[in-house]
Amino acid sequence: MKSMNRHEQREQIFRLLFRVDFFPLEELPEQVKLFFEEEELADISQKDMDYIVHKYEAILEKLPEIDARLSEKAEGWKLDRMGKAELTVLRLGLYEMLYDDQIPVGVAINEAVEIAKTFGQDNSGGFVNAVLAKFV
Repeated sequence: MKSMNRHEQREQIFRLLFRVDFFPLEELPEQVKLFFEEEELADISQKDMDYIVHKYEAILEKLPEIDARLSEKAEGWKLDRMGKAELTVLRLGLYEMLYDDQIPVGVAINEAVEIAKTFGQDNSGGFVNAVLAKFV
């Protein structure tokens, strides 16, 4: 059983949070269960699993507020027109910036940009950086 670093945990939170726009709210608990049954997560430690689920649930709880704040700052972009990967990483990054005292704002932005580069389009990193920078 290997232990994940914070970046790896963040990527898994992103992957889990990505499902939010594709499933009804009442199906999300089942999606969490299915998520951890995936082969690549078979040897995840309980500590990592707990961290990922805790943070995912905390973000879900704040989602209406996060989306409202994003709507205010993402000028010219309606949330439903954004790419799902970009929207998901913005939600994760903004949550860390506003509600997670353990994570410095600069780290939250840098991590969001890296995840956007990995999972988004070619210009996703710049887009995520520009939107999150408006909150600093």
